[in-house]
Amino acid sequence: MFAACFGLLLAGVIPASQARQDAKDPVSPPATPAPAAPAAEPAPPAPTAPKPNLEAGKQLAYTCQGCHGVTGYKNAYPNYHVPRIGGQTSQYLVQALTEYKAGKRKHPTMQAQAQSFSDQDITDLAAYLSSLK
Repeated sequence: MFAACFGLLLAGVIPASQARQDAKDPVSPPATPAPAAPAAEPAPPAPTAPKPNLEAGKQLAYTCQGCHGVTGYKNAYPNYHVPRIGGQTSQYLVQALTEYKAGKRKHPTMQAQAQSFSDQDITDLAAYLSSLK
């Protein structure tokens, strides 16, 4: 057996490490390759953003006009200028309302308002407000 392994080694048919193993343990079965890893399942599709409904956004914006629709309006607590939201980009409005809803932006009135909105409401409101120029 040793001579056969040595001959195959010299001929370049088997690697040297295999020939040494065969010489030490001539009765061991040939090594089997490791089983292939199972194929990964494809990732689920990314959730799609709700489609905006301008009419629904207009209805929701009614309560916003009390503060954001008054030119030069200052909030009583804390005292600062209330920003104009008509004409802002939809992306900015969605981000701002989502952050108020999650508590990442601190303003009690805005947090309460945003927490009452669904994701669809936020999309509708942002689409309507961004359409105002």
